[in-house]
Amino acid sequence: MLFNSFIFIFIFLPVTLFFFHLAGKSGYKRIAIAWLVVASLFFYGWWNIYYLWLIIISIIFNYIVGVYLQKSINKKFILIFGIVANLALLLYYKYANFFVENLTIFFENQIFIENIALPLAISFFTFQQIGYLVDIKKGLKTNYSFLNYCIFVSFFPQLIAGPIVHHRQMVPQFIQDTIYKVRSKNLVIGFTIFTLGLFKKVLLADNAALYADPTFSLAETGIPISFFDAWLGVLAYSFQLYFDFSGYSDMAVGLARMFGIYLPINFNSPYKSTSIIEFWRRWHITLSSFLRDYLYIPLGGGRRGGGRKMLNIMITMVIGGMWHGAGWLFLLWGGIHGLYLVINHM
Repeated sequence: MLFNSFIFIFIFLPVTLFFFHLAGKSGYKRIAIAWLVVASLFFYGWWNIYYLWLIIISIIFNYIVGVYLQKSINKKFILIFGIVANLALLLYYKYANFFVENLTIFFENQIFIENIALPLAISFFTFQQIGYLVDIKKGLKTNYSFLNYCIFVSFFPQLIAGPIVHHRQMVPQFIQDTIYKVRSKNLVIGFTIFTLGLFKKVLLADNAALYADPTFSLAETGIPISFFDAWLGVLAYSFQLYFDFSGYSDMAVGLARMFGIYLPINFNSPYKSTSIIEFWRRWHITLSSFLRDYLYIPLGGGRRGGGRKMLNIMITMVIGGMWHGAGWLFLLWGGIHGLYLVINHM
């Protein structure tokens, strides 16, 4: 179910909003949250009901690991176990096909494996929960109820396209009484931001795709493309990608605001950047923050000398590239951006 689909805008969203605010206004806060969790899981299952079990098991597993992590003396072992389990799930569903294809080419022997469909949003909810477990290991207070943990992971506005949210940003908001009161200000502001995002997605990104898609389709067939058509396709794709992501980011913020929830800004005019460093502070802001806090800094950041700093930047960006997709081009893309950042830091 896409944010720009009629069934989402005219059925799912109004029904979800109505019953959430009805239950909250009547004083049934836990029922309101439970309703929002069920609605979010329904939203996720609409894409593929057979993968609904995946996010449910992931939520239950990580919550249990988090409980044991808080009580255990040997926190390091439990944390490693939790991270490995999460990454194993992500690697299997996102990269198994990629590994098999490359092993087949390398050994020149066909390896048969059923094509594995990529579950929706698996990268987002996996990273969020890894961050949650790491924070418990650091000693941060996370005594959340299972219901509050469920809504932190599954909240539908940010589930499929981000932002990658932090539990300290989300759970305290759902505990506040103010979100259960219908406020016209939140509804109007949220609807306005959502509409602007919808405009970017439908009228700008989707129309740019009409020029970009034919160009890339011709390139795949090997048909020669003229200089003008090639540049038109590349520029159209640049704007398609820009307004698609910007539009979804705005729609997520707007949808959350209708429920009285503030999501972090995830997109801030990155094409206005004057350096590659500034670009990554503006493009997919929450992913950049996550990679910085949970990968770059734990690797040592810039504390161990210039050479180690540059290596850590490269590792972080290569992994960031692989996060976007399974393929050598994503690996190359991450490496190129890592190289740009290294040069920019010199």
